[in-house]
Amino acid sequence: MAHPFSLATLAAGLALATAAQAQSPAPEPPPLSTEAAQPLVDLYTEEDAQAALDARLIALKTVLRLTPEQEKLWPPVEAALRQAAKNAAGRAADRAEAEPAQDFLDVLERLAGAEAARAADLKSIVTAARPLVAALSVGQKRRTPAFLGMTDHAGRPQPTLELWIFEAEQE
Repeated sequence: MAHPFSLATLAAGLALATAAQAQSPAPEPPPLSTEAAQPLVDLYTEEDAQAALDARLIALKTVLRLTPEQEKLWPPVEAALRQAAKNAAGRAADRAEAEPAQDFLDVLERLAGAEAARAADLKSIVTAARPLVAALSVGQKRRTPAFLGMTDHAGRPQPTLELWIFEAEQE
């Protein structure tokens, strides 16, 4: 069995070491050169983003294997998905041009605004998709969530940024 004095001495030593470490400033990272901070090539242009969205929409229709009757219900869904993706890209551009946050409340306020905007976009998609989804078979409905980027996190909520609709907002 350890001697009480040695445990107290060890605890005091750890407390002093922790206090000394907390008081010493963290080393600053080396400054990035201008070359290192800028990408050599802009690999993902607006045209690339549109091509990727077009491909995903075509792929979604392929995954769904819409019947001719279901095909008639597709245009509002596509329009809502395109608008949501456009809105997400706009929010990302606005965020890139915004002044840096002054404190954590600015960050929280911006986060709340982005979440509210994504919620409005999702509601528009849901409204547009209801007639189509009502006409889908069980198999078509089963294939859709994973293709949209939805995951099952054992009852936890689905983070909106995991949906490819909002990928332009990811950093």
